[in-house]
Amino acid sequence: MNRRRSTSLAGSPLLIGAVTTLIAVVAVFLSYNANNGLPFVPTYNIKVVLPEGSGLQPSNQVRIGGTRAGIVGSLTPHQDPSTGRITAIANLKLEKGVEPLPADTKATVLSVSAIGLKYLELEKGTSSKTIKAGHEIPVSQTTEPVDIDQLFNMFDEKTRTAIQQNTNNFGDGLAGRGLEINDAIATLKPLVTNAIPLLHNLASPQTDLRGLFKGLDRPAEQTAPVAAENAALFSEQDTFFTAFAGVAKSLEEATVGGPASLEQAIFSLPYEAPFTEKSTEFMRLLRPSAKDLTTVAKPLGDAFAEGAVNLRRATALNTRLAESSQALQRFAQNPVVTASLEDFTQTLQFGNPVLAGLTPEQAYCNYLTLTFRNLASLQSENIGVGTIGRAGPVLAPSGPNNEGFPSSAPANGPSVEKAFVGSSTIVDNNHVHANPYPNVAGPGQPRVCEAANETYEKGKAVLGNLPAGSIGANREITSREENLFGQKYSAEQLKSLGISTAKPKTTTKKKTPSKGKKK
Repeated sequence: MNRRRSTSLAGSPLLIGAVTTLIAVVAVFLSYNANNGLPFVPTYNIKVVLPEGSGLQPSNQVRIGGTRAGIVGSLTPHQDPSTGRITAIANLKLEKGVEPLPADTKATVLSVSAIGLKYLELEKGTSSKTIKAGHEIPVSQTTEPVDIDQLFNMFDEKTRTAIQQNTNNFGDGLAGRGLEINDAIATLKPLVTNAIPLLHNLASPQTDLRGLFKGLDRPAEQTAPVAAENAALFSEQDTFFTAFAGVAKSLEEATVGGPASLEQAIFSLPYEAPFTEKSTEFMRLLRPSAKDLTTVAKPLGDAFAEGAVNLRRATALNTRLAESSQALQRFAQNPVVTASLEDFTQTLQFGNPVLAGLTPEQAYCNYLTLTFRNLASLQSENIGVGTIGRAGPVLAPSGPNNEGFPSSAPANGPSVEKAFVGSSTIVDNNHVHANPYPNVAGPGQPRVCEAANETYEKGKAVLGNLPAGSIGANREITSREENLFGQKYSAEQLKSLGISTAKPKTTTKKKTPSKGKKK
């Protein structure tokens, strides 16, 4: 009887070996590609734009809050066609559980350890908008930290040597100054306290401290093309300071007396300030004269040349003037002269009010000159504007209170006289016109020459000054020639005086006859 052949899996060693080999191959394949994600497992794929790769490699981990959330699938370079900037685009394969990420999510490349292994850290934002699969996180939301190897690369051999020298020098400088350092630290405490609000202001977005460095960067960019010229400037400054050091000892000796000079200047300058101010004003006033001096320099030189001769003659004159001065001194010491001067002073004090009243009458109204001119004119025959004085009776007008008879009041009309001009007409002239104290531009009076210039309204009595504005600024000014014509000079005499014999155009004002009777 034959036994039955077993057909189970355990009965075929070849089959068992093949299955075992297949399982091992699959395990090795899965373990090899585990970093790239397991097959047939759905993922949430997005992109991150990095300023540069920063040592990030495909299959590096992507973490969120320190927990693995996916891997970096690949890294590809990209150049912006508009700006030419080159960036690195990282394709991320994230777990479906983190989908979707907020649109303001930030990305940072960090180091796992000091050996240089990197991973990508995602910091979730708070935006209501999300990143759809296949979209990217922009470069403005990614940062590139300084790696530890980059920090250590700064300390090259020259830098390490300089740090050693600085440490030695700082140690020498701080040796034996423990108390001063303690005092400095105690003094710095208020500085640190007061610096807190300052630092808050600097950190405020409104301060825009970042913009300050951007602004400093722009001048640096502009000065870069002239770097050679700036280097040459420092070289030339080195030459200058080298030469300056050669005379440092002389400068030191020259400045020894500096403190005493400064103290004297502090004392003297306030007293010199008025002199400087007056000198400035003098120069300002002298400027027009200096300008005119360019045209009168030659005549002025001739005057100085002639003046030198006169000065020599003035020496002899001064000798004779000394005798006159001595005689004048004896005269001044005479008691009679002193008494006379006192009397003269008292006379001037009494006469001053009189002259103060007469001065405007002559200076403004010219009354004294006109009086003598008219007196001379009354006695002249055919020279000037006057004639031989004549006299004629004038009868008083008829009517009440007229000046021909005793009256009880000033004459104020009506008149009873008649004039026969064509037909009988009443002559309205029985009105008194009197101004005993006219305005002559005296002290306290208006600047009008009222005397002899009054114009009275017909048919109305007027006593005293006329109303303001009725006289105006009427006044008569005489010239020297007019006064000469008022005298009896012959043509030869006038010619000898340098005056033409032609009769000048006179400015004598035609006086308006009074419209009425003046008492």
